[in-house]
Amino acid sequence: MYFMPPKPSAPNEPSWTFLSNHAHVLICLARQPDVRLSEVADLVGIQERTVHRIIHELSDAGYVTVSKVGRTNVYEIDLDHPLRHPLESEHEIREIIYPLLKKKRVSK
Repeated sequence: MYFMPPKPSAPNEPSWTFLSNHAHVLICLARQPDVRLSEVADLVGIQERTVHRIIHELSDAGYVTVSKVGRTNVYEIDLDHPLRHPLESEHEIREIIYPLLKKKRVSK
């Protein structure tokens, strides 16, 4: 999996990002469907327990399906699922995920 550590913020630079942790987790799952959640936690910069909670929420809402292949979890994103907020509800997840995967896609 491609990983670039976050650029450290300058003292006067805000620490927020445009995407939520939920979006960051989805991007990780889209890049590598069989990724370990500990890796996702490291990439996103959150606790593994938080990744579990986010995946559970995404699964409950129908955005992610989790299946087992041997002992490995494999995550499938429903790219046709609409975005949740009323401002974006006319758009689908694919409209956010695809552009972010194009540049840094890694082949297995």
